[in-house]
Amino acid sequence: MPSRRVSNGISPKSVLIVNKLRTKPVVDAIDTLLKYIREKYPDVEIYHEDRPDIPECAKVWHPGPDAKPIDLVITLGGDGTILHASSLFKTGAVPPVLSFSMGTLGFLLPFHIDDYTKAIDSAFAGRITVLHRMRLSCTFQDSGGERIDTQCEDWQVMNEVALHRGSSPHLNTIDVFVDGQHLTEAVSDGLIVSTPTGSTAYSLSAGGPIVHPSLSAIVLTPICPRSLSFRPLVFPSSSSITLRISERSRASAGLSMDGQVSHILSPGEAVTVRASLYPIPCINRSSITEPEDILDGEGAGPGKEDDWVRDINNLLQYNATFRSKALTRHSRS
Repeated sequence: MPSRRVSNGISPKSVLIVNKLRTKPVVDAIDTLLKYIREKYPDVEIYHEDRPDIPECAKVWHPGPDAKPIDLVITLGGDGTILHASSLFKTGAVPPVLSFSMGTLGFLLPFHIDDYTKAIDSAFAGRITVLHRMRLSCTFQDSGGERIDTQCEDWQVMNEVALHRGSSPHLNTIDVFVDGQHLTEAVSDGLIVSTPTGSTAYSLSAGGPIVHPSLSAIVLTPICPRSLSFRPLVFPSSSSITLRISERSRASAGLSMDGQVSHILSPGEAVTVRASLYPIPCINRSSITEPEDILDGEGAGPGKEDDWVRDINNLLQYNATFRSKALTRHSRS
């Protein structure tokens, strides 16, 4: 799912504000941002989740099949705020997401809140590039292969689905199937099925590969496997990955989606993970550039620069040697 340049403008009629806990900096930022939108785009309706800290000028918005249509989502917070925004749209298409950092570093935070005027104006005018970040959907089966009806099956997962042993002292034994074909029996602390976006989250900590978010792929990463030859694998997004708790497993497995514990799978039960039909369109920072900011000569122009390349260097210090780190610290002192 490559980036897509939008040139005709979003022209949103409705905006949903999603924010982390309303500390004073968050309250001040929301008030400033909403004041700007009301003054410059007075016809836009502003919505917020039904929470005690809802801004005075916002209307209550309830997620679900009968939810009011939203044209643009604006998040203020960290990466977790964007994951929460994704979870609000469990069925159907997701509107474009414009994400502002409140001082937190993260792979999903293109804009700092200080740049809100340029970002909002560019989004409304259509000077943006949208990256469609892949999501995962899940279904659950009992020991007989029949589908289990749970609320979790409607979840759209942006980072990863993780099976783990939780508080049990025993390793999990999990049978892994790819498109119905048995791949392996995994004896480990658990398994992670992640999106390319999630490849820099839990999967990376477990030794998984870093995958560019514009790719359509599913990453399978073991968590502390017993076998040293059990290496992470990358599958095409058309694959269906089934993780079934073996009847011989000495413990049940906890299942979490984007860090939220949601279900316990007993021996014989399974979860099947597929690519969702509904990715989450995220507005890139590199596309928000005024014409006068374009430089001649070296460097990528607006919409051409890759936010991800910059982020793995700035956030992960990718391939930074001890010498380069020392030089970086010296240059900052």
